[in-house]
Amino acid sequence: MDIKKQLPDLYLIKNRFPCHGAVDISSKIKSELSGLKLSRKISAGETVAIAVGSRWITGLKDIVKSTVEELRSTGAEPFIVPAMGSHGGATPEGQAGILSGFGIDEESIGCAIRPDMDVILLGTTNKKIPVFMNRHACEAGHTVIINRIKPHTLFSGDIESGLMKMCMIGLGNREGASAQHMAAERSNWMDLVRSAHGFLMKKSNILFGIGIVENAEKKTACIKAVLFENFIDGEKALLRNAKKIAPFIPFDDIDLLIVDEMGKDISGTGMDVNVTGRKTGSGKRINKIYARDLSSKTAGNAHGIGLADFTTRRLVEKIDFNAMYLNSRTAFRTDACKIPMTFDSDSEAMAAAMQMTGSKSPDAVRLVWIKNTLDLGMFYVSKSLLDEITSKSVSSVISGPHAVNFDNSGNFIPLSLKF
Repeated sequence: MDIKKQLPDLYLIKNRFPCHGAVDISSKIKSELSGLKLSRKISAGETVAIAVGSRWITGLKDIVKSTVEELRSTGAEPFIVPAMGSHGGATPEGQAGILSGFGIDEESIGCAIRPDMDVILLGTTNKKIPVFMNRHACEAGHTVIINRIKPHTLFSGDIESGLMKMCMIGLGNREGASAQHMAAERSNWMDLVRSAHGFLMKKSNILFGIGIVENAEKKTACIKAVLFENFIDGEKALLRNAKKIAPFIPFDDIDLLIVDEMGKDISGTGMDVNVTGRKTGSGKRINKIYARDLSSKTAGNAHGIGLADFTTRRLVEKIDFNAMYLNSRTAFRTDACKIPMTFDSDSEAMAAAMQMTGSKSPDAVRLVWIKNTLDLGMFYVSKSLLDEITSKSVSSVISGPHAVNFDNSGNFIPLSLKF
């Protein structure tokens, strides 16, 4: 059967997210750090390790550079340490490469970058969980945490992905990430967070953190500097804000979600499960997911591909299995690294996907096609969702219908209007 006859026409949709303007990074960093009165806390000549993670964050380079400049103005000697757990293949070169991909290198930032997988065991918490810290950060006079605050792909609570997670997991390199993920398998996440915070207050040199909240258009909506002693309450407030303005797909019932690209730069699980409905308790029904390719910045790490139902040979052939399995082992997840049904072309994948959604006809299938789970400003939907769009104030139809066509290799011909 001709697969084109089984596919619905598509309509280009624009999401109208709540309006939250972007902040001026340089002036905001200056204002926030001024409020901490760092000159009273940092002595001239003291070293300060700035922990930076592996996620793509809009404006990250400018945030890091401005932080370096403000710390230097106090007389400190700042340097950068990757705080990425096992990412980048758990090698100094791999982690430095991730930072370089974000434009963060010694020349552009104006300070040393010291990637190192060596850690120091600080001790164990009252939950009997070992806490590790990157050697360079541990030996510095102070440590600063920079991270985005957002819902996590697995952990649920008042604090999820952000400053405390980087303290517990990212800054602990592979050993710390493994220990905390293993603990989270059998313990309440928030209990671990509170325990780790109390322990690190006594045993670490963490001075403050810079929490970043992005709006649904991936612009920096909020930057907040928080002293380490105030991390718990400060991060709770930032997460509440982040959840209110996070990007979303305005449908809770979808037969097939097509995702053009996935990767670690997009989400810890390649595709944000808060968007795809694959997080426990999400309330969304997304029956099948087709992941078409890896992002260019994920360096072959396809952790999360197991949460898709269909994929392509081109994606699988790009996988660095050593990097993916290391990530999955560190996170104690076997589901995220399994390879789904794999097809040589889009047409073959779509034939299987359409058959397995259980939809009776192309006109009935509830299909959504996105670029990735971060970029949700515009996407395509099938005709069956149009009635719901007109009843929602958050989205509108830009154009359509657009027919889906394939080239001689059976792969999608780009639609007349791209994302």
